[in-house]
Amino acid sequence: MRASTNVAPVIIKRKKVVVAGGHHGGAWKVAYADFVTAMMAFFMLMWLLNATTEKQRKGLADYFAPSVPISRVSGGGDGAFGGTNMFSEAELLEDGTGASQKFPDNKFKTPGEIGSDKTGLDADDKAQFDLVEEALSARSGESMVSEDALKHIVTRVTDEGLIIELFALDGAPLFEEGTNNPTPMFRDLIGMVSRVSRLVTNDMAVEGHIRAHPVVLASNPVWELSTARADRTRSLLEAAGIESKRLQRVTGHADRKPVVRDPMANRNNRIEIILLRSKR
Repeated sequence: MRASTNVAPVIIKRKKVVVAGGHHGGAWKVAYADFVTAMMAFFMLMWLLNATTEKQRKGLADYFAPSVPISRVSGGGDGAFGGTNMFSEAELLEDGTGASQKFPDNKFKTPGEIGSDKTGLDADDKAQFDLVEEALSARSGESMVSEDALKHIVTRVTDEGLIIELFALDGAPLFEEGTNNPTPMFRDLIGMVSRVSRLVTNDMAVEGHIRAHPVVLASNPVWELSTARADRTRSLLEAAGIESKRLQRVTGHADRKPVVRDPMANRNNRIEIILLRSKR
């Protein structure tokens, strides 16, 4: 006979611990947080681009990727000059991208000033062009042009020769509106240019340019009118004493070569009289 006992049996419970997420762990949370952060940064960038001006964006781009020590176009600020650098163009202050990109063939001085780049000229042509500019600007004595007339004249040297540009201003047109009838002021300008041009012997060319007209016009007269004004200028030059054999070309360019950003501005109504370089 076996003796009885009061000792209770020992029960061992084994508890299995399961890690949440299995073998993936919490890495997906880090990736998701990075994604959300990137999306937030993207939408902030889009908002900032929409809230800034073109000048400010250009200033930011110049800051992060400068091509020259000083930005020659814009600093992106909003001060007295609206972010525009006074040295953005060598001759005339331009906004945005500057004239060197939009109007590469039409560099011009501020109205009323005379000046040109004579690099590449031979000695004879340089002497002839200097003589004409001195007569116009009074650098060598009495000017042949009055102060009021100087407001309508600029000169520049191109590969073709010395261009004497006569242009209209608001309230001071060269021709009667829509015609090739010259105003008294334009007749005076032609008389002055004729006297100056007789100081040299270079051949000449005349080019007519006019402002753009609204596209709603049924018949756009830009080609006929620019050509008619150029030809009228030729006849005025001959009447003022220029020998007809010196006039080699008369051309109308319509509204295809504006010199200011607004194609319908009066400043685009102009006549260019070119003293051609000597043929070698």
